[in-house]
Amino acid sequence: MSEQQRILEHPVLPVTPGETVTFYWNNEPVEGRKGEALSSALIAAGIAAFGRNAHDHAPQGIFCANGQCSKCLVIADGKPVKSCMTPLREGMKVNAADDLPELPAGGGTGEAAGIGAVPEVEVDALVIGAGPAGLSAAVELGRLGIATLLVDDKHEPGGKLVLQTHKFFGSVEDSQAGTRGIRIGRKLAEQVAADPHVTVWPDSTVLYVYSDRKVGILRDGKYALVSPKVILNAAGAREKSLVFPGNHLIGVYGAGAFQTLVNRDLVRPSRRLFIVGGGNVGLIAGYHAIQAGITVVGLAEALPECGGYKVHADKLKRLGVPIFTSHTVLSANGGERVESVTIARVDERFRPVPGTEQTFACDTLLVAVGLDPIAEFTAQAQAAGLPVFSAGDAAEIAEASSAMFNGRIAGLAVARALGAKVEEIPAAWQAKAEQLKSHPGKVEPQVFPEAEEGVMPVIHCLQEIPCNPCSTVCPTESIRMEGDPLLGLPRYDGRCIGCAKCVLVCPGLAVTLVDYRRDREMPIVTVPYEMSHVPLAAGDKVHGVDIDGNELGEFEVAALQQNRENLTRLVRLRVPRALAKRVVSFRLQDQAVVQPLPAAQIAADADNQAMACLCERVPAAEVRRLIRSGVTDINQIKAITRAGMGACGGKSCDTLIRSIFRQEGVDPGKIVPGTRRPLFVEVPLGTLAGAPGAGEGE
Repeated sequence: MSEQQRILEHPVLPVTPGETVTFYWNNEPVEGRKGEALSSALIAAGIAAFGRNAHDHAPQGIFCANGQCSKCLVIADGKPVKSCMTPLREGMKVNAADDLPELPAGGGTGEAAGIGAVPEVEVDALVIGAGPAGLSAAVELGRLGIATLLVDDKHEPGGKLVLQTHKFFGSVEDSQAGTRGIRIGRKLAEQVAADPHVTVWPDSTVLYVYSDRKVGILRDGKYALVSPKVILNAAGAREKSLVFPGNHLIGVYGAGAFQTLVNRDLVRPSRRLFIVGGGNVGLIAGYHAIQAGITVVGLAEALPECGGYKVHADKLKRLGVPIFTSHTVLSANGGERVESVTIARVDERFRPVPGTEQTFACDTLLVAVGLDPIAEFTAQAQAAGLPVFSAGDAAEIAEASSAMFNGRIAGLAVARALGAKVEEIPAAWQAKAEQLKSHPGKVEPQVFPEAEEGVMPVIHCLQEIPCNPCSTVCPTESIRMEGDPLLGLPRYDGRCIGCAKCVLVCPGLAVTLVDYRRDREMPIVTVPYEMSHVPLAAGDKVHGVDIDGNELGEFEVAALQQNRENLTRLVRLRVPRALAKRVVSFRLQDQAVVQPLPAAQIAADADNQAMACLCERVPAAEVRRLIRSGVTDINQIKAITRAGMGACGGKSCDTLIRSIFRQEGVDPGKIVPGTRRPLFVEVPLGTLAGAPGAGEGE
């Protein structure tokens, strides 16, 4: 086992080595952790290529780690499986998916011997997805005494909450703001587990909502049918990708896959990371990478400003990550895996500007360009005439704090549909739901308090976002929200006692404490610190920076304090009076490690190197040629090129093909959507028939 690929120390997550087991990769013994995802065990062992594509024999690795694509396919104990969804067992024999296993000699007997009855279950409410929305809805349904079945395809409930080491935004009352996502997920899961009215099926994948109003579910490899009275679709979303040369290389990851590796499985898949996409997902993933000891060499965002919260972007800048707005990725470069990435500035029509290309050495490109709701279950239920509701990302892409609150509302709506006595949902709830999913507002100029005596918080939060824990925890009520109590900007106006609760609770790490009481000329500035790979001690010198990451000087660490409950360290710096209010943090990454290479690498014949369908290896040029010839039907493109006929069922390439339509200026209303495959994931036919052992690879 390559311990260099394991995260052995983390500032937030407990590192507790699990039971070690031996498995076999291409007949060679390898060690992994029992029960972890097979893909994580392989990457931890230094194995990044899981097989070769049948069309061009290029190596394939992981992309989504969520069972949505097929890049991580391997042969485990003779059966093709998605390694990201397969738990590791002792003695498992795993082979690269270069060739599918041969069918048994002689074929079938044509008899139905051994076919068993498929178990059927009736339930009032079926909740698909145990993420923040599904768990919150299940809590409400259980509280009302409604028989609820909560189904999720992961072993542990929580969805993306399991991956979130950062503190949440929103309000303390409605979304547990100031608490780390992993803790929120555990709390919700514990509430659900304690409710006798809610049954949880982990490791269970919903396959389809049939026309007879039954729902097919693959549970622990065995098939079952569920007959619900009402469905709540809280299945979340799948990651989008981009069309660019090299988008098929090993090392091109979706943000969720990267966070799954570093935050759930404590596997370090990268040394040098570049990010494309400046929404909250990309910005947060960059912060998580640095927590895992990974160098983030840059982030590119096509818009003039990052679409995520300014405080998230500011955190990266302060740590030493360059952010390139109005830039796009031109190519991922390398033979079989990513070795560098080339970006360029874009004009107002998002076209690359020649001569602005820069290439950065990296081994991983993290693609964080948005999500597509998993909405097919909603459409299937509607077609079957089943009452159905949606919540979380399956309804609308938003923050997890919004998903939790909207999940509560959806749970009450489901209960009302089942005839439960539920009071009318207050108008204030609906208004709060809209606020929690609101986009970042305007950015105000920074105004520093004039006083230079005593102790006071300095607030570096300048953008209207749904967040107010700093005002909630202040024991003297000296921090108030200006304007709206949730969306307003926090202002200090009162008497500070120096407790630093506001510094500890702020999700954006955007509050510092300036203390003039002992030395007015060299006051103590308290800043939050959530890293462990760069150790600090009193007497050390650090490079203090302002809100934009500009260096202000070298300052001495006066003291450190660890908060055991919050898991945030408070670092106290001695700073000259003229700079004290401007210091927000200190830089970790040396600027020499984030510089571009001397010469930019520009891909030749780029459109033929960019893949529109990663499974079938259909070049973007081929799809573009059909669109220019007048084809607007995605099904026709599929019939001609095979784009969408691969193992992922068209889940990845649909977004890529639509992006090419957009580049070609085709009206979205004229595009005929592709027909979805009837099942959500691929399933052996024997499993659907209830054949004994079909779920175990027989």
